[in-house]
Amino acid sequence: MISGGAGRSAASRYARCGGYEIHYLEWGHENDPSVIMWHGLARTCRDFDVIAGRLSSTYRVICPDTLGRGLSQWSRAAHDEYCLDYYVSLAAELVDQLRLPRLNWVGTSMGGAIGLAAAAGALRGRIDALVLNDIGPSLPAAAVERISAYVGEPPSFDTVTEMESWMREAYRPFGWQSDEQWRSMAEHSLRRLADGRLTLHYDPRIVEQLRTRSQDFELWQAYDSLRIPVLLLRGADSDLLPESTADAMTRRGPRARRIDFAGCGHAPALNVEAQIREVEHFLAGVPVP
Repeated sequence: MISGGAGRSAASRYARCGGYEIHYLEWGHENDPSVIMWHGLARTCRDFDVIAGRLSSTYRVICPDTLGRGLSQWSRAAHDEYCLDYYVSLAAELVDQLRLPRLNWVGTSMGGAIGLAAAAGALRGRIDALVLNDIGPSLPAAAVERISAYVGEPPSFDTVTEMESWMREAYRPFGWQSDEQWRSMAEHSLRRLADGRLTLHYDPRIVEQLRTRSQDFELWQAYDSLRIPVLLLRGADSDLLPESTADAMTRRGPRARRIDFAGCGHAPALNVEAQIREVEHFLAGVPVP
């Protein structure tokens, strides 16, 4: 069992989706309303430990590792499968296997794009509410280039301490985290190389989506088609979700409710009281089918 916020714990589980073993954490009780929480491009399900532990007193919370990340299997066909459409198909298969007739979705960065595309497509009519954490229906080229640079060439380290120091700098835009949270983030983001050194957990080929298929993230048509409540969270210093895009999202389609958080960029870690409380309040206002 894995401990989270508010003294809650999660079970580590595996499902077979698209012929791959997909890892996920399950918090809360099976009969409670369901929330899927999906992480960003090069992150893992463990990013949500604090908020998932808090929400688990009311919700059944499912936090998957995307294909090629964390404890999930790596793709055998990287060019065809490390892409938004395939992630959506895996998400829909996981939802079916878990027998979730309805659910809410909280997604950070890429996880939000997966949720948006699913809500407009494969899971339309089943996602009742959507929380988009620092992601919009289009991506600025400069931000995509910045992310591609550090994700596509993961460094290696002799020690966990060195890796943690690197992560504190690379993920500084996440905002405040305690020393314990930074250490946990490092420990849950590593794997050993053949020479015994440490590197980041993911398949480096995941970055090819940004380099060759960035058009996958042009989702204005999907966004404008949504007829569900949408909460848009934004780091005040975000370079991935510009002010102009966030503003347009409040006026178009589902007319998202927008909240900016000072002291962070891309993307708020959803680990502090002010951020968690906004998600709680939003989900509490979603009618239960």
